[in-house]
Amino acid sequence: MFLKVRKSQTGGRVRIPGSKSHTIRALFIASMADGISEIIDPLISGDANSAVEVCKAFGAEIESQSNKYIVKGFGGVPKVPSDVINVGNSATTLRIGVSTAALGEGCSVFTGDYQIRKRPLGSLIEAINNLGAQAFSTRNNNMAPVVIRGKLKGGSTTLDAVTSQYLSSLLINSPIIEKDTEIIVTRLNEVPYVEMTLWWLNKQGIRYQNNNFKSFTVNGGQCYKPFASPIPGDFSSATFFMVLAAISGDEFTLDNLDITDPQGDKQVLSILEDMGAKVNKDSIYIKGEKLSGREIDMNSIPDALPAMAVAGCFADGETRLLNVPQARLKECDRINVMCTELRKMGADIEELPDGLIIRQSKLKGCNVCGHDDHRVVMALAVAGLNISGETIISNAEAMNITFPEFAELIEECGGYIEKYD
Repeated sequence: MFLKVRKSQTGGRVRIPGSKSHTIRALFIASMADGISEIIDPLISGDANSAVEVCKAFGAEIESQSNKYIVKGFGGVPKVPSDVINVGNSATTLRIGVSTAALGEGCSVFTGDYQIRKRPLGSLIEAINNLGAQAFSTRNNNMAPVVIRGKLKGGSTTLDAVTSQYLSSLLINSPIIEKDTEIIVTRLNEVPYVEMTLWWLNKQGIRYQNNNFKSFTVNGGQCYKPFASPIPGDFSSATFFMVLAAISGDEFTLDNLDITDPQGDKQVLSILEDMGAKVNKDSIYIKGEKLSGREIDMNSIPDALPAMAVAGCFADGETRLLNVPQARLKECDRINVMCTELRKMGADIEELPDGLIIRQSKLKGCNVCGHDDHRVVMALAVAGLNISGETIISNAEAMNITFPEFAELIEECGGYIEKYD
């Protein structure tokens, strides 16, 4: 699918859909509980559907209603899946799921699409082996396809959390293990995503000790309880509307967001405010004003890199997006891809090992590639809505991974955006 985008005047109120990260965590926790849970206003998307199918493969019964998931859990004892588990494009599902598989007996095999089969698993595989189960990649490259054989016993392991998903995987699944689990963290990127995981553990009353994110001890022999909980709106998805407002001078109010939520991408509001945008965090209102470049540490908000790279093109001076090498390990190498595609549009942009340097640029519409990455597609669309000429974005179907309504919401706000095959 392609997106055709033209310069438009936009603005208004947008209801941001539920958080992908919260939805997937809720699905796994509800599935491990003994009883029936309600997940209210979840994100319905490709990644969420992947999580649903994985949880069902382990024995959960999940009914999708108009605005909720009804989940009957398997009580902490996953069954052996009857077939190979395909996680689609969802790395969060893969990384949480491999530890869930290790809670049970027998073998589970995980695979995914071509991007998933390039996503690293190395330190998580090592940790699963250290904690008493068996894990190995079929190609001996620490990537899917991966085979997991239970059962986790607990104990101690080190963990190099180049992605926070490794740590979240162990934290979510360790309470079910019979013995206590100690996780010594040698590196941790994306701390807010771990804070989100701890938010769910706290809601469940799970007992653990957090030594300043350097190590964790999770008490064994615990269980998850059924719950009924709404899913907060997704600040990662909201980022595209925040940047759209900031670079266009238009006004947006973003509904269904809670500024007290632990999601890291809420920091984008403060960053854009510091660059010059007018922001009200209580009502999540943002209006574009003249922007000035800044140096921004992106380590905790890697998903915001594509959108912030676009913002940098419209800011006076130089914008430096730094300390985010893990952005190369997402659906694509987002550092390289955003540099390549924005250059096609005329950007003065430079690639660093851990980020990007962007100077104010006069962009023009052209043909660009979405690289099968939902956040790249949406970032390029935001750019195209604010520059002369017509922008054609390929691989636009990737939006369905996290934000299927993106194009329709842009159109409702006055944007010229057209989908076609």
